[in-house]
Amino acid sequence: MQLANRLVYLLRCSNRKPHEFRVFTQFTASISSLKVAWRKDSKLDQAIEDDKKWKHCARVVKEVLNEPGQVIPLHYLEKRRERLKLPVKIKTFLDLNPGLFDTYMDRVRPKSDPVAFIRPSDRLRQFLEEESSIYVKNENFLVSKLCKLLMMSKDKVVSADKLVQVKREFGFPNDFLVNLVPKYPEYFNLIGEPGEGKSFLQLVTWNPEFVKSVIELRAEEESRLTGIRTRPAFNWKLPPGFFIRKEVREWIRDWMELPYISPYNDVSHLDQSSREMEKRTVGFFHELLSLSIYKRVPIDILGKFSDEYRFSNAFSNVFTRHSGIFYMSLKCGIKTAMLREAYKDSELIDRDPLLEIKDKFLELLAEGHKQKADRLRLQREMVQKDMKMMSVSNTGLDYHKYEEELLDEEVDAELSTLTSS
Repeated sequence: MQLANRLVYLLRCSNRKPHEFRVFTQFTASISSLKVAWRKDSKLDQAIEDDKKWKHCARVVKEVLNEPGQVIPLHYLEKRRERLKLPVKIKTFLDLNPGLFDTYMDRVRPKSDPVAFIRPSDRLRQFLEEESSIYVKNENFLVSKLCKLLMMSKDKVVSADKLVQVKREFGFPNDFLVNLVPKYPEYFNLIGEPGEGKSFLQLVTWNPEFVKSVIELRAEEESRLTGIRTRPAFNWKLPPGFFIRKEVREWIRDWMELPYISPYNDVSHLDQSSREMEKRTVGFFHELLSLSIYKRVPIDILGKFSDEYRFSNAFSNVFTRHSGIFYMSLKCGIKTAMLREAYKDSELIDRDPLLEIKDKFLELLAEGHKQKADRLRLQREMVQKDMKMMSVSNTGLDYHKYEEELLDEEVDAELSTLTSS
């Protein structure tokens, strides 16, 4: 009641008109009361669907590489199929994805019968070497990314175990706490032993070069290209067919006019329910998703960092409330926050340098699929040739003469190929 009386007093003092007062009081309403209906975006959902197949392969590869000696009996792996979320049996998976593993016979125990084992193929081992070289090439980029994650946190400290859980989302190598972090004592201090739930990664030095967000860097680049000062702002655009209520559009329009607040700034003085804090929260999630490899992170993973980054348990409402900036996918039964501006339809256009690893892995899978297709084509041709020979034999024609004609056709085809190349 006191707040309402205060607003009336301010209205009279400023000679505001009644309709202006209505808009003014709308801004003082609780941000959480702004409801925006969720709507499906099929194109962004397709981006998640497109990655399912190769991610199944990556999970199996990781499982085998984590085994002693990097070998495992086939029937052991079959028992883990449900945990690996494989939709087919392991034998079918290996047949669909040749080139990943070699199969051989061995004994589980000295006197047991031989069973099928699998181990990484030579081509997969070559990929693993390529992966390591990509990490080395992008080491400075990885360091800056890790520093940024710490710099945005409340106390410049983040649980090391939680960082390990999100290493895939942000592109960190498996051994980053062991091999990367100790190389940069000027930036990082690892407290405790990872894996025990009580280890933390602490920022040692605040590097001003890492402070600028993606939004601020984009504004600077636009200013440089146009010669006109561009203020940092979010890209806000709904896809065709999306609609939000008029009062929400008006709120967002005026909210967008508020000054941008960097996620690296200290905001301890801001009211948690204020529009300014909402601006900072949106800026934080925008920067966090920008740092991720695929510009998307599952909601449950983000929720693990609520203490370190000071966001509420209802933080996921931000992604629907600001649906022109974010999209919350429900694909595969998993809520995933996505950055709209990073995608064109279902294609990721804002590519992280570490996506080169995914590209190399897809090349490996494509090579195996091509080899399988070539093998099946040759088998089919052999069967057709045998059927023709059987047909010739049954009709009583000269079998040897027919064989000579077939050989002449193959030679002519080979000469034609060589001439055209």
